[in-house]
Amino acid sequence: MSPMNRSGLPLARLLAAGAATAAAVASCALPAVAHAESASRTLVPPPSRDEDRPDHLTVTVRDAGAGRDGTYHLSCHPGSGDHPDVAGACAALDRGTHWGRETFAPVPDGSMCTMQYGGPATAHVTGIWAGRPVDASYSRGDGCEIARWDRMVPLLPDLRPQGRS
Repeated sequence: MSPMNRSGLPLARLLAAGAATAAAVASCALPAVAHAESASRTLVPPPSRDEDRPDHLTVTVRDAGAGRDGTYHLSCHPGSGDHPDVAGACAALDRGTHWGRETFAPVPDGSMCTMQYGGPATAHVTGIWAGRPVDASYSRGDGCEIARWDRMVPLLPDLRPQGRS
């Protein structure tokens, strides 16, 4: 009598079925890597909405004046959208993105900031950047906030006095 496994089927029959399956897989025309790549392409559809794409931001600017106000959409990697300077904004964001540091972090509590006023402009940035959700607000109410805004130029409009950078 043939040895049996737990299910009560003869072991020889299970081995034969396993060998037949292995032979069928080995005879496929594409290597296993190609099958995995092909399967991943068919199982994960591309994002259908802009907000589902990586590195997609919506920037809303108010009270900046001179045609700078509005809501702009920006996608990076690859760059697209209706932002006035897609390439410059994406480059500035890339330069300001460092592992372990929040790109859109607010001014830390307790910071010593100069008492200067940079105007009434505000901005709100939402979306996804570097795989993380973004919901950041900007103003120009003191020296720290002005510097934080200026680090985001050209994502945010350049409101520095002409001739200064």
